[in-house]
Amino acid sequence: MQLLLIYVNSFIGINPGRFGGGITGIPFTDPMRLQNICGIENNFKKKYELSSVFIYEIIKKFGGAEKFYNKFFISAISPLGFTKHNKNLNYYDDKQLESSIKNFVIDSIKQQLKFGINTNVVFCLGEGKNLAYLTRLNNEMKFFEKIIALPHPRFIMQYKLKRKQEYIDRYLRELQSVQR
Repeated sequence: MQLLLIYVNSFIGINPGRFGGGITGIPFTDPMRLQNICGIENNFKKKYELSSVFIYEIIKKFGGAEKFYNKFFISAISPLGFTKHNKNLNYYDDKQLESSIKNFVIDSIKQQLKFGINTNVVFCLGEGKNLAYLTRLNNEMKFFEKIIALPHPRFIMQYKLKRKQEYIDRYLRELQSVQR
């Protein structure tokens, strides 16, 4: 069997949420977008997830799912999602969890880099704690030459909805800046 590696740019989010990637296994993709936009039939409860709504607006404006996913790979610091008291838990909100997943995170990123990911630049989804963690990890491991921080889609949809178009434009400018 021959493995085809595609040279793509990547996004690294926090960890899957329980209504999006935690259900579908695809970061920032809820069951509705998985079926209606990606064309992947599924029996998941058809709920939407705020971050997915934003990301798929970006994907649509970029030219659609096929064009986007041929150029970009979306992942997370932790490809596993976490919950506490039946709510999403970001890995950095529990210092013991953050510390305990470090080797797993390093192994996960190393595996993903084997997919043919461009190591010149990575987009970090989240300008606060996720960026700080990725920066520390990257300083130690030297995965990427440059990290471009973008506001997290959930932050935009929850707190900056009136300015959503500005954020969409910012994302699209950054995506275009790394096109070869």
